[in-house]
Amino acid sequence: MKITKYAVLLALQAVLVTSVARPQVTTMIERLNPEINAIVPKNARLTRAATGFNWTEGPVWIPAGYLLFADIRNNRIMKWIPGHTATVFMHPSGYLGKTPYPGPESGSNGMTLDPRGRLTVAGHAQRDVWRLETLSPHSTRTILADKYQGKRLNSPNDLVYGPHGALYLTDPPYGLPTQSDHDPLKQLRVNGVYRILDAVSHPPGAPPDESKLQLLISNLTRPNGIAFSPDRHFLYVDNSEPKKLWLRYPVHPDGTLGPGTVFCDATSDSAPGGPDGMKVDVKGNIYSAGPGGVWIFSPQGTHLGTIRVPERVGNLGWGGSDYRTLYICADTSVYEIRLKIPGEKP
Repeated sequence: MKITKYAVLLALQAVLVTSVARPQVTTMIERLNPEINAIVPKNARLTRAATGFNWTEGPVWIPAGYLLFADIRNNRIMKWIPGHTATVFMHPSGYLGKTPYPGPESGSNGMTLDPRGRLTVAGHAQRDVWRLETLSPHSTRTILADKYQGKRLNSPNDLVYGPHGALYLTDPPYGLPTQSDHDPLKQLRVNGVYRILDAVSHPPGAPPDESKLQLLISNLTRPNGIAFSPDRHFLYVDNSEPKKLWLRYPVHPDGTLGPGTVFCDATSDSAPGGPDGMKVDVKGNIYSAGPGGVWIFSPQGTHLGTIRVPERVGNLGWGGSDYRTLYICADTSVYEIRLKIPGEKP
């Protein structure tokens, strides 16, 4: 009986998603540094592109002309074509059990494209990282990683491809039932940042090669968003709680990392949300979910300004034909805003 009610609820939500408009919302840009004017136009407008979801995440623009994003608490990946309404691309996308998930976040999380254009997904509640071999939801699903030293990953959250075809990922416990370090299902002591060596060349359909998963960072309490500078000389990682931090790690020629340094600490900011998904533009500016909206930093780490968003922000991504549209995933909605500098493509 519970399963039937769950399925009916998802069907009703799918209907609601297809019946919403795209109104503009009040746009407030907090301009802290004159450099922000070269990034955010004076007349920039924030528009609600789609709504009716429950914690959206992981937006990735597909060159064919559409956006994919996770609707985490409804355990699905959505597809949105500009000018149309959102539809279900994949369900389930994370937890595969036959009974309702016992935690708040049952779905998948961050997404990106590999150099061959294949969708790569942080499995979150599925506790793995997987790849679709074609851009069809029915394509072969290849598991790239699910264990470190014989222990299950916590709940991979976000990911980015880096040097030598390696995939870098964060692994906090937010996809576990209690989202706690004391969750009975948690097998790893750390909430780590990892890389999968030569993930691009992993054979389609082959099981994960545990020997290729390397722990790079082990001293963060809640690693979350992750992004590379355009020249791949730095890796940016943020920490969501209890301290709200953004860190920069130098990248060595072999893809390993040097010691990290904090370039922003927003722990004292009590606005809704915290450091989460991150992306960069072609000039190296950093865009990240943060308290109150999207925080924009210079390549040197200066907080230039904030795009205020009326909901808690989880992640963001570039898209549109010229990659100047920033898509912002929030609690119930996906927003869009046109900016001056193109984003870095996955």
